[in-house]
Amino acid sequence: MNASSLFDLALWVAGVGHFGILLASFQVPARLKWKEDLAHLMPFNRKLLWVQSGFTAGTIIAFGVLTLTLHQEMMRGDRAALALVLFIGLYWTARLAVDAVYYAREDWPKGRTFAIGHIILNVAFVCLAATYLGLFAWKTWG
Repeated sequence: MNASSLFDLALWVAGVGHFGILLASFQVPARLKWKEDLAHLMPFNRKLLWVQSGFTAGTIIAFGVLTLTLHQEMMRGDRAALALVLFIGLYWTARLAVDAVYYAREDWPKGRTFAIGHIILNVAFVCLAATYLGLFAWKTWG
């Protein structure tokens, strides 16, 4: 499989993959018992968390939609599309860095389901970062 075919397929998978991550994120409030925990926050702080979560979900939706709708532009290496590709790749790389540097292992909820979910999410983030940054590098320097 040549680079063009590989990135063509990887971009389709990445675009759809964002919606898989979104489905996982919709489980977070219930599985992490936000209703109980957030009840202890001041109303403004509680609203800040919900707004931030909404913006994060909106960003993930936008990444998926833009990847699927601008697929050809990304594959051609159009300048604006490559800027978006770089941004998405850096976003997922930053998410991985936060997980590695800021979140402590003991901070994560206990249990096999959470451990497996954590691994699956990190693998997904690595794949997304590699797809977008790899495409950027290939189109810029390849």
